Amino acid sequence: MTSNPQTSILNKVRKASRATSDLVLGLAPVTQAGVLGSMGPGAAGKALNSIYRWDFLPAGLLGIAAGRDPHHTAIIDDGGSLTYEELHERSTALARALRHGDIQQRNRIGVLARNHRGFIMALCAHGRLGTDLVLLNTGASAEQTLAVIREQKIDFLFIDEEFTHMLPEDFDECPVAVSWFENYGDTSCVREGWTSMQEMLKTAPPAKWPTAELPSRPRRGRVIILTSGTTGTPKGAKRPEPRSWMPASSIMSRIPLRQRRPAYLAAPLFHTWGFATAQLCIALRSTMIMRRKFDPADSLRIIEQHSPHTIFLVPTMLQRMIEILPDNYDIGATSLKVIASCGSAIPEGIVTKTLERFGPVLYNQYGSTEVSWATIATPDELKANPTTAGRAPLGTRVQILDEDGNRVADGETGRIFVGNNMLYEGYTRPGADKQVIDGMVCTGDLGRMENGLLYISGREDDMIVSGGENVFPRQTEDALSQLEGIRECAVAGVPDERFGQALVAWVVRDDSPEGRALTNEQIRTYVKQHLSRFAVPRETVFLDELPRNAVGKVVPRHLPKPWENAAEEKAA
Repeated sequence: MTSNPQTSILNKVRKASRATSDLVLGLAPVTQAGVLGSMGPGAAGKALNSIYRWDFLPAGLLGIAAGRDPHHTAIIDDGGSLTYEELHERSTALARALRHGDIQQRNRIGVLARNHRGFIMALCAHGRLGTDLVLLNTGASAEQTLAVIREQKIDFLFIDEEFTHMLPEDFDECPVAVSWFENYGDTSCVREGWTSMQEMLKTAPPAKWPTAELPSRPRRGRVIILTSGTTGTPKGAKRPEPRSWMPASSIMSRIPLRQRRPAYLAAPLFHTWGFATAQLCIALRSTMIMRRKFDPADSLRIIEQHSPHTIFLVPTMLQRMIEILPDNYDIGATSLKVIASCGSAIPEGIVTKTLERFGPVLYNQYGSTEVSWATIATPDELKANPTTAGRAPLGTRVQILDEDGNRVADGETGRIFVGNNMLYEGYTRPGADKQVIDGMVCTGDLGRMENGLLYISGREDDMIVSGGENVFPRQTEDALSQLEGIRECAVAGVPDERFGQALVAWVVRDDSPEGRALTNEQIRTYVKQHLSRFAVPRETVFLDELPRNAVGKVVPRHLPKPWENAAEEKAA
């Protein structure tokens, strides 16, 4: 990552002053949420020891939670439940087992797993060892996964049984432990020379065992999260670890999270958003409800059975829940106060339906792997402006800059830059870092500011020039999300002989009479009534479903090209 070498001493002083001010202001949100608060002498001693040894890493936060609330339920997953004390003890035992297996500080531990206790234990064990942690994408191909393991030089791999087939029979890149079995008693997937997380926990040496003793103050290891690239080998982004309460304060300054309340973690933990929510929950001593695979009907059952205060998810999950929500569903009878979404844009129609059906509980966070968070939209802001990405939370700067790095006027479109205390530290692959201006990282998106609210126009790479006009596919997607009969859609640019480029819409119709009757001409007419003529799709490709990756983003390269469709129809 590059920075401006001309940064003045004055700017450094201003930066330090701003950071100090943020820390003071940041005490209020975490105190109100219950992260900070009174505790007995015993709990206070354990908390101070945890902070001394592991800072504000998940390992340290877990130590604090186990000291303050040892018997409070930490996890409810497909395998049952664990208290914070049990989670703390098992994470420590796992760290000792790894250390006994010669895993040392600066080694790299890989995790290829869905949402379950094993993921959280690996996360906390890594912090107690001072290793780096590489979170592998569960939606990647076998070829991509193997390439990442080699590129990141992983020294130990935790892997769920369902992904073991992705490793070749002669795999010898590193030791492997199976972190989750499809059937508890069936361990046939454990190949010769491998082990399992269960076995590691059973055979972990005692605390004072010479080869298993943990460092009293390990190095602050990095977490490497892979970008959600859809082609080639995903890049690894080096994530900093929290050094204070500010990351939690920033999010809690806009989202009213509360201590000890159940939270349903539906977003994939390997993703930046899911990873962040796990840390927030441990800091809050929440009961983390997890399922290895998302199911919308199961999500509604979780709301009824476990009464979560908060649901953390990605937009496609929210859409699936809205689609199956019974007409007579009484959200007032539940304890749900927050639906926090992040990962991709929420279609305008889904924002409106969520607020109508669930009430004022929707919070939409905009961010990226590189910048963590940028803005958060509250229910009131979304009700008034369903397409807004919201405002910058505490300790965060968001600016719209032109190609020369100058700020643009309010309402003008430009490149989005973000500054906060959790910016990535560069990619693990040389030569591919994001542009940095005045300590702010470019998100790669275009947008505008209006009255302090951010509006996303779309990715820089997605904008097309049609007939000399700049056209953003997202505007057309938002418009189509309001059309009766459309379940979901994607819009992108394609070459066009007349205008240079034009838009194409890929549409999934719902099973309503309107959906079954929907035609390309109806879609064109609807968009023409709401947007400029250059935003009207040249044609529509109807699909049974949109191709999406593990975090719900549409994979453009898997969208059939209109001319391919035409060729198939002609051949038929």
